Amino acid sequence: MKPRCRLALTLALLTAIPSYGADAPDPERFAALDVFELEWAADPRISPDGKRIVYVRNFMDVMSDSRRSNLWTVGFDGTTHRPLTSGNNHNTSPRWSPSGDRLAFVSSADGSPQLHLRWMDTGATAKITNLIHSPSGLAWSPDGKWLALSMRVPSRPEPMAKMPPKPEGAEWADAPRVIEKMVYRADGAGFLEPGFSHLFVVPAEGGSPRQLTTGDFDHGGTPAWTPDGRHLIFSANRHDDWEYEPLDSEIYEVAVSDGAIRALTDRRGPDGGPVVSPDGSKIAYLGFDDRRQGYQITRLHVMNRDGSGARPVTGDFDRDVQDPQWGADGKGLFFSYDTEGNGKVAYVSLAGRVEKLADDLGNSLTRPYSGGSFSVSPQGRFAYTTSPPERPADVAVGARGGGAARRITDLNADLLTHKELAEVEEIWWESSHDGRKIQGWIATPPGFDPGEKYPLILEIHGGPFADYGDRFSSEVQLFAAAGYVVLYANPRGSTSYGEEFGNLIHHNYPGEDYDDLMSGVDAVIARGYIDEEQLFVTGGSGGGVLTAWIVGKTDRFAAAVSAKPVINWYSFVLTADFYPFFYKYWFSGFPWDVPDEYLRRSPLHHVGNVTTPTMLLTGEADYRTPMSESEQFYQALKLRKVDTALVRIPGASHGIARRPSQLIAKIAHVLAWFERYRSERGNGSPEPAGA
Repeated sequence: MKPRCRLALTLALLTAIPSYGADAPDPERFAALDVFELEWAADPRISPDGKRIVYVRNFMDVMSDSRRSNLWTVGFDGTTHRPLTSGNNHNTSPRWSPSGDRLAFVSSADGSPQLHLRWMDTGATAKITNLIHSPSGLAWSPDGKWLALSMRVPSRPEPMAKMPPKPEGAEWADAPRVIEKMVYRADGAGFLEPGFSHLFVVPAEGGSPRQLTTGDFDHGGTPAWTPDGRHLIFSANRHDDWEYEPLDSEIYEVAVSDGAIRALTDRRGPDGGPVVSPDGSKIAYLGFDDRRQGYQITRLHVMNRDGSGARPVTGDFDRDVQDPQWGADGKGLFFSYDTEGNGKVAYVSLAGRVEKLADDLGNSLTRPYSGGSFSVSPQGRFAYTTSPPERPADVAVGARGGGAARRITDLNADLLTHKELAEVEEIWWESSHDGRKIQGWIATPPGFDPGEKYPLILEIHGGPFADYGDRFSSEVQLFAAAGYVVLYANPRGSTSYGEEFGNLIHHNYPGEDYDDLMSGVDAVIARGYIDEEQLFVTGGSGGGVLTAWIVGKTDRFAAAVSAKPVINWYSFVLTADFYPFFYKYWFSGFPWDVPDEYLRRSPLHHVGNVTTPTMLLTGEADYRTPMSESEQFYQALKLRKVDTALVRIPGASHGIARRPSQLIAKIAHVLAWFERYRSERGNGSPEPAGA
């Protein structure tokens, strides 16, 4: 369990975010250092008897500037809430044994991630592996004697060139890095060492892991055991052209006895997430027929155990299906999905009838993206993470046919109950482009008075195939606490509105999503409490693209911050980490074949129109939208003598906020830039609180 603390990180971080009326932040408002105090639940796992939930309780360590996690348990009725592990470690991936007598989990308590086992009757815990690489995808065998897992296996290719022997005691430069793989670096991981992920089994009582899969293919995800324990069902892309067709995965079986592999599906498109029915007669899985569209609905399919008779179960359900889990009777599956910016837990019969069971599935912390997870017991009880706008993720429970779901933890009551947070209100408007209904949310600052005038921040989500919703967001809360009204929205191209809406930006991004956002700004202004001279815009990744696009199309914003953007699609497609995907699904061809398409859709194409003061903010270790993208826009604006700044976050990848202080630094610099271009107070602005 993490002790609450209010240690100042640095005076600079504390004062970089404006504090209204006093030298110190208002204790009644959410403040920068409160980020270190946030806790959030993840990966709730309900016991086989449906009576208890074990979940991952995440927290921040202010002294090491890092995220940590422990395992906690709570009764289905919300009682006996207590820790199973403690300390500033990473304890994750709790998995109940089939009988519920033991709990497997991954812990870094001894310095490296290892499998641990806890006997629930006595509390005795033992480390059962000494792995060289991190395990993932834990799955118990039906008899409780084995654990399956996925782990990276390094390879050692022969050096391209042979160097002469180094004299004893000589200090030579590091050896050259020779790259021949298609994908050789990944955002958040850096340059990838040679090797592939493979499936293993290890005795539950401890011992050496035995490798089941082989070959130069990645075998990730969580495998599913067949009820007889003789096979693992898994997803992988084992095609010869896997480097060029990154989405063409299949469902396979591998024999536990000898590692023999057989494909069970064969179509162009991703097939993944397999789960085996309780009687072993069917396999459910996720996927779609790949049409090379930017957005394609992921549907639930069911086939016979031998791979025959495959059919879609959710063919008429126009939402992405996630995380399918069989009901105990084998007549249907539980799953999750998003609709109109809200996460749901649901059940679908094998005939395709969908039954919603719970709302507000989520696990957002920094920005209000979709997410969250759930698990189901044989009795039909389920546990899930819930995240409304006023709280980070807590544990909630429900039961099919057992009444309304309910939240059973309140991890941030001590931090947030006495603070006045931004109130979040749903809003819909019609796009000026074609009259389509667009959904968004307005967050108003503490002490909001609709009779006053406020500055507005338009905050734009990335993806672009993603969705914002009515979920907690520390960034939105900090913007609002600084006195801004915040508008965030789901313009065309966003997920959770169906395939047609998502593909309105197919080979057309950015495009009319600009009109959707400007119409949203107009809709908020029409409410009468926005100072039209104090409009600001920011967004990250795809939101950074749209921010840079917006300032090339209009001068109505006083200032802008484009975070981790794509500025030049031509250079992006040839420098991003996942380049085999982007050119094929987001464009109609290679950049040298259709250069006009790449230029037409690049914010750089409109940089000659920009007059808005625009900051660029990107992590120096970002391999998704590399720093060179931000540098192009910054240097172009400098040449044009437009006010600009380039903020480089050392060590940060595309997410930027992996370390808490990086999240604070991001928000602090965004607000500092906006404050630089704020009108004089008293010119339509609200007076600072306490002034």
